Amino acid sequence: MLGDPRVQLITGDDTAACYRRTDDADAERRPDDYRGEPVREAYCWSNLTSGNGARALWLLLVPFMVANLAHWMRPAAPSEHPAQRLYDLLVRILALTLTVLLAAAACEVALDLTAWQCAGTTVCAAGKSWMGFLSPDNSGWWSAPGRRLALASMVPLLVIGFLWWLSRRTWSAYESASPPPRRPGTSRDTPVAERTALSLDGFWYGRRLVARLRAAHTTAGVLTIAAVLRAAGAQADGQAGGDTALAVTGRALTALVILLAAATVVVVWRTARSEAVPDDESDHLVVRALPFASLGALALIVVHTGWARPGSHSHGALPGAAAFGGIAVFQGLLVLALALTAWVLQRSAPEDARTALRGMGGPAVALLACAVGGVLSGGVAQRFADWLDGGATPGQDHAPIPGPPVLLSWQASVIPVLLVVVAIVIVLAAVRVVVVGGRVAKDVPGLYDPREHPDERRTKRIAGTIAGAGLTDSAPVLVAATAAVTLVLGAGAVAGAWLSDRAPGRATEGAPPVVHAAAETAESLGSWLMSAGVILLITMGRRAYRDHSARRTIGILWDVGTFWPRAAHPFAPPCYAERAVPDLTWRMATWTERFDGRLVLSGHSQGSVLAAAAVWQLDPVTRSRVALLTYGSPLERLYGRWFPAFFGPPALTGLHRQMDDWRNLWRFTDPIGGPIRLTCDDGRRIDEGPLRDPLAFGRSLQNPLPAQILGHGDYQADPVFGRVRAELIARLGPDLPGQRPADDCTGGGSADAGTGRGGTDDRTGRHAADDSTDGSADGRPAQGSSGRSSG
Repeated sequence: MLGDPRVQLITGDDTAACYRRTDDADAERRPDDYRGEPVREAYCWSNLTSGNGARALWLLLVPFMVANLAHWMRPAAPSEHPAQRLYDLLVRILALTLTVLLAAAACEVALDLTAWQCAGTTVCAAGKSWMGFLSPDNSGWWSAPGRRLALASMVPLLVIGFLWWLSRRTWSAYESASPPPRRPGTSRDTPVAERTALSLDGFWYGRRLVARLRAAHTTAGVLTIAAVLRAAGAQADGQAGGDTALAVTGRALTALVILLAAATVVVVWRTARSEAVPDDESDHLVVRALPFASLGALALIVVHTGWARPGSHSHGALPGAAAFGGIAVFQGLLVLALALTAWVLQRSAPEDARTALRGMGGPAVALLACAVGGVLSGGVAQRFADWLDGGATPGQDHAPIPGPPVLLSWQASVIPVLLVVVAIVIVLAAVRVVVVGGRVAKDVPGLYDPREHPDERRTKRIAGTIAGAGLTDSAPVLVAATAAVTLVLGAGAVAGAWLSDRAPGRATEGAPPVVHAAAETAESLGSWLMSAGVILLITMGRRAYRDHSARRTIGILWDVGTFWPRAAHPFAPPCYAERAVPDLTWRMATWTERFDGRLVLSGHSQGSVLAAAAVWQLDPVTRSRVALLTYGSPLERLYGRWFPAFFGPPALTGLHRQMDDWRNLWRFTDPIGGPIRLTCDDGRRIDEGPLRDPLAFGRSLQNPLPAQILGHGDYQADPVFGRVRAELIARLGPDLPGQRPADDCTGGGSADAGTGRGGTDDRTGRHAADDSTDGSADGRPAQGSSGRSSG
């Protein structure tokens, strides 16, 4: 994208770095060679999202990522509104329930289905040599139910341990990038209360917050395992009868689990983001000790559960299976409370008709996170149970094991209904594309030179592209429909499971044949769909682990979800912006300070969001030396609508006022980028467009072949791009910056001179500068920062 195969690293490492063409590496030392020519520099950050094969594992963290997004979707109410803290708290508690659900699902597979049901049943254990030492028929030491459970508890513990390790590993690489120091006289003088959140010094520094949440969620996962073991031990002690020493010890261990659980909730309750300044303090000893205390409690419970209990045996399902229904109900109540809180906040927010779902985006997305978590949990349990029982339907009279909780079967049964609703919405969207495309087709020829002969097929193709790109603005309808149907069907599934205590097929045995057949079909089809979803994720992850191009595609899909800091769930995929934004800010601040330079910061697609976030982090003096050029930008179309508190009209208007200048290019054919839609009181315009796409309509002497419809890419091919960039360069001034004396550089500048940041091009998916990520008059280097597509 720098236009030259010979590039040189200017500053950075193998994770993220700034590059220039080799010929431009020492541009500041040769000012006469760059009179009238910009110096391009690329900031490459692809390794933050798709660098190595371990990124493929992020696919399994989708529910956590979606829950984290809900935190940032709150309405744009004043920061001092009392409901703000309640909204954040509800999201954090809901995220905690997702960790509990994951641990419970792991316990369902390892403890209930394997160690309790199958290993305790001769028919199920027969033919499974790896389970022979657990079978009660051999009367071995491990054949006792409690000892089987104690051994199997290591599996869910390894799952929680892996998530803890993954979170800690990424935490040290992402959340620990420090903001640049401020020179005296250039610090931000604006009061904190009057600044947007993304301009606060500590916004991109979440080291302590993620550490606290990681400790709390790890503790919650370990305590879930302990609670499952305690439920089994309590049942065994009750069967023995009498107030034995084991029963008394068990009650004490139960009290210990409850105490640690309460402490975990308090930590989550009190863990709020501190964004005004970087939070460098260490956590209290109590917080750091919580995971170790929970491990100690689990070790005691493992010993207690495995203690010899003559005559004890496992039958039926493991005690505590109803907890899945309790988790689902609690999550539903949290979502309703979150919706009520969002409604209160929206009433205090500035009026903005384009806010997605009228401020209900956060609750809707939170509900979908719970639904995805339930589907993944149920899918794994259903397929594992089918494998264990040799194909028999769990829960039927002839099945060797009872199988997973009936709630999972009910949840599976509603999936086909939900997919029907989604399919209806998609069909309506397709009809809308046809209708809108027919209307737009009438106007397409008028956009071009009348000497270019009209072509009906080409006209329909251009019109169809425009109509299809417009569907992005209808995304809230799909999200709202899916969330509403999910809430209703989820409540019905819980009610059906609790009232009948049987799977849908058996619960409707006395109903009319049509109802019974529909229930059995939905149950069977839903079970396969749940399992197919899990298998699809695993297959994609396996392919991405081996194939760099597939991994890069996943990185592109992750760009929006992982742009935001981990404020709600510490096991979500890491926030690359907590490394990329400080990188960009450091480079701009130190280069302008060292060379007294001016920059054009250019960003495409998701890179335009990174560019805006980096400009917000600059002090006013540096910000006044930066012009911003965005194209194919989702800043308003996606971020402004779905994250109004951070990218709404007031925030973007403030950014425009504080900069030297800002221009934005957009097309009707772009499904991701769009106009910024700002009307500023100083009269300066931001939006340039809509740009004509394709550039030529028919065949001509200049364009003998049909011109390509560019859509979201190749904005640099449009002549308007070069004109706008030249205008920005001209505004910055004509002089080439000279290097300051070494003793005058007191701001912690880079050792190497820098000119700007580049970004990515969707053609390659690789973060680097393209021809648009530069620009400076008479050799004034320009900044460029762009990113992967947000769609």
